[in-house]
Order: sequence, then structure tokens, then C-alpha cells
Amino acid sequence: MNGRILVPALSGSIFGAGLALGGMTDPARVRGFLDIFGDWDPTLAFVMGGAVLVMVVAWQIQPKLTEPLFGGGFALPGTQDLTPRLIGGSALFGIGWGIAGLCPGPGIAALVIEPISAAIFVGAMLAGMLLARLFERNA
Repeated sequence: MNGRILVPALSGSIFGAGLALGGMTDPARVRGFLDIFGDWDPTLAFVMGGAVLVMVVAWQIQPKLTEPLFGGGFALPGTQDLTPRLIGGSALFGIGWGIAGLCPGPGIAALVIEPISAAIFVGAMLAGMLLARLFERNA
């Protein structure tokens, strides 16, 4: 297996393991973070803080590189104005996250821990992605 496959597979595995160890595959823990006026659980804040620290380092290193070590080129987000599509997608993401207690990364990682309940979430997520593509093509 070459580096173009091994490195992303290893990175994804480390990411998934970190989500599981941080408790992010437990919907009750995520809902506890969102319950700021009840029994608030700050665990997710620490997980997000760790992610922000990693990105601070990455954003410092990236400008010094001409290309990624494993990949054809950088795919950096642009700075675009807010669009109705972005706002609507963000709202749907937040609603789904609050209801299910999972978002895509932890949902996929949860397939290893609780396959049946996670599969329902992942199936619904994939169906939503398919519907969005169908609507975009017809628009």
C-alpha cells in the first residue's frame, strides 16, 4: 500500500479513534454539551479545543509548503459570502446534530461501536446527501 492510501487511512483511523476516546460517538454526551441550562457536559468543548490547536499548527505550516506531502494539491476553502444554501445547510446540520447527537465523523466512527443505531444515522445522512444532489441537479 503506497503513501497516498496509507496516510489518509491512518489519519482517518486516528481521527475516528480520537472521536471514540473523546466520547463523541455517544449521542448522550453530545446532547449534554448542547444542554447549557441543564446538566451541561463540557467534554465536547475540550475535543473542539484540541482540534483548533491542531489547525493552528497546520495553518502555520501550510503556507511554507509548495504542495502536500501526500496529495496532488491543497484544496483550501475560499472566502465567499454567506449564501442561502450555506445557511440552510448549517441549520439542517445543527438540527440533525441536536436531535441525533451525532454528526458525520462521529456517526461513521460509531459504526464500529454501535453498528445498528449508527447505521440508521449514517443511512439517513446518506439519503439526505443524495436528496440534496438530486435537488441541485434539478434546480
